[in-house]
Amino acid sequence: MLRWAGVADRKALWYGGFVGFLLQSPLELLDGRDPAYGASAYDLGANFLGSAGLIAQQLAWNEVRIMPKYSFRTTRYAALRPNVLGKSLPEQYLKDYNGHTYWLCADVAAWLPQESKWPKWLQPAVGYGAQQMVYNDPAANAALGLYDYRQYYLSFDINLMRIPTRSKFLKRVFYVASIFHLPAPALEYNSRRGFVVHGLYY
Repeated sequence: MLRWAGVADRKALWYGGFVGFLLQSPLELLDGRDPAYGASAYDLGANFLGSAGLIAQQLAWNEVRIMPKYSFRTTRYAALRPNVLGKSLPEQYLKDYNGHTYWLCADVAAWLPQESKWPKWLQPAVGYGAQQMVYNDPAANAALGLYDYRQYYLSFDINLMRIPTRSKFLKRVFYVASIFHLPAPALEYNSRRGFVVHGLYY
C-alpha cells in the first residue's frame, strides 16, 4: 500500500515491515494485564522477530525464502475452559494455542541453480507447538493434572506459489493459502514421549 502511495521502496519496506509489530504490541500489553491470558517478553520478542525476519529477507534477497506458516487442529483442552480457549470452532481456531503449530518453511529451490532437479514446490519445514496449556498459572494447570510441554516438528511442505499456472485467480488463491502448512508426514520430539512419527500431521 505504501508503494502504491508513492513511498520509495526502501522506506516502504521499513515502515510496512514494522506495522504488524506496532499493531500487535498493544494487544500483547493488554493481554499482560488480563489474568485470563497473560503475556511475556517472549511474546513481544516473537512479534519483533517476525517483522525483522521479513525485512531482513527482503533486504537480502528481495523476496521471502523462509516462510512462516500456521496449522491448526482441535484439542480436548478447549472444553476445559471454553470462555478463554473458544466455544465454537472459529473461536478455537484463534484462541486454543494447544491446537496451533507454527512453522518455518524454506524455499530450497531459491538457493539452487535453475537446472537443479530439486522439486521447486517442495520445501522442508520445522514446527513448534505446545500442549496442556489451559491456565497460564502452573498451579491451576496442575490441579487438573496438566503440565504444559513443548513440541518440535520436522516435516515438509508444498510451496503453492511454485506451482505453475496462468490463472490470475489461482495465483491469488495460492498466495493467500501459502500462510497455511499443508498436512504432511512429520517427526515430532517432545519431553514426554520422545520421538513420535506422524503419518499425517497438520
